[in-house]
Amino acid sequence: MRIDDPVVLDLTGVTDKAGLMERCAAVLALPDWFGRNWDALADCLTDLPRPVTLVVTGWGEYARTRPREWRTAQDVFATAVDQRPAHLTVLVALGAAFGGSDEPPAASLG
Repeated sequence: MRIDDPVVLDLTGVTDKAGLMERCAAVLALPDWFGRNWDALADCLTDLPRPVTLVVTGWGEYARTRPREWRTAQDVFATAVDQRPAHLTVLVALGAAFGGSDEPPAASLG
């Protein structure tokens, strides 16, 4: 795994799916057709124009306020990584310094 010029997805202040989708659209420069739903996010993640290392920070509040959505987001990220392992790496930053929590994410991401 190479971590050249990672893309940081800072979820600080995100408390719902709409906020997550907007943040993903902006940070990853997703196309205009991005439908801001889980399937569209999965499609976009597997069709990124260049290899990306995505570092997710500030996710703690989102995970606490919307635990099911956070698990779904992790599943979407993990599935995209599994489909394009040489093209996408997703790292979830742990610890309060990165806006996470002391507990590990529900799923391991590649």
